[in-house]
Amino acid sequence: MGPTMEDLGIDRLSAEDRLALALEIWESLGADIPGSRLTAEQRAELARRDAEMDANPGRPMTWEHVRAEIEGGR
Repeated sequence: MGPTMEDLGIDRLSAEDRLALALEIWESLGADIPGSRLTAEQRAELARRDAEMDANPGRPMTWEHVRAEIEGGR
């Protein structure tokens, strides 16, 4: 196993700084993220959702709304 959070002093960072560091590490993985291989259909769906968000940036989505859509099998 590699160095621990304590070894690197990460445990002494604020929650905000630890989160920023975690995101930076995650983004540094790029295509090497385990399980990050998407199918063509998954990529297309993500692109469609991204375009929808761009077209409707002010449309709020509550958790209740998202859950209702999922459970409703929309």
